[in-house]
Amino acid sequence: MARKGLGRGLGALLPDYDEGVDAENIVELKIIDVEPNANQPRKAFDAEKLEKLASSISAHGVITPILVTKNGERYTIIAGERRWRASKMAGLKTIPAIVRSYDEVTLFEVSLIENLQREDLNPIEEAKGYKLLIDSFSLTQEMISKRVGKSRSAVANSLRILTLPADVILMIENEMLTTGHAKVLLSLPSCNLQSSAAKYVVEKKLSVRETEQYVKALLQPKPKEKQNSQIQTHIAALENDISHLLSAKVKIRHGKKDNGKIEIHYFDVDDFERIVSALKK
Repeated sequence: MARKGLGRGLGALLPDYDEGVDAENIVELKIIDVEPNANQPRKAFDAEKLEKLASSISAHGVITPILVTKNGERYTIIAGERRWRASKMAGLKTIPAIVRSYDEVTLFEVSLIENLQREDLNPIEEAKGYKLLIDSFSLTQEMISKRVGKSRSAVANSLRILTLPADVILMIENEMLTTGHAKVLLSLPSCNLQSSAAKYVVEKKLSVRETEQYVKALLQPKPKEKQNSQIQTHIAALENDISHLLSAKVKIRHGKKDNGKIEIHYFDVDDFERIVSALKK
């Protein structure tokens, strides 16, 4: 079967990756001899989308070969794990592939970049991919940004998502929260506050804009206790003055909006008339 040219993207990153590869450069590998890369940044695969791809492969074959590297007697996938999985589902025994030799760092970089270009990674997978490049291969954020074609601030912001509490990270992985939501929640000062706010956002189905307003309200300073204490002291003094003036128990109830009511207690009708007379003076 004649093969179409490879998809665009990786050629700009790998000098020896020819985007115009023809049938002579493609080999048919046994699917059982091919295995995923253990460090593949992408961990989640949509079952429904895989089934659709498997149906397409059953009807038309694998149009775009996968990219692999030889690992002993087997082959490790660099790019194309979705196609490999869907081909297995479709019952194929072989799969078209291009074999390349890369070191461990390049292999992981290519796998990460290929997924980023296809927008296959969720925000957590992307962040964990960057972190692995830093922790395992000693790459800096600046080096990563140049390799994946993103700004350094974008890489830094992605990595910051991993500082969120575990339950919030799970909400992002399950697509209950977006990257936009995550960035807003990061402005909260504690993990407990981030967690409780995330639960509220999910429960109320808040948009990113609404989440910004909600978090802004959470961050607004509360009225100082000193001010409340001063108000209460003033009200108590007024209660005492009016009580002495009327010779009756007086209670002032001051509301949050500076409204309220004054309660004057009396014992009987005679006491009531005495108080009314005093008020009329």
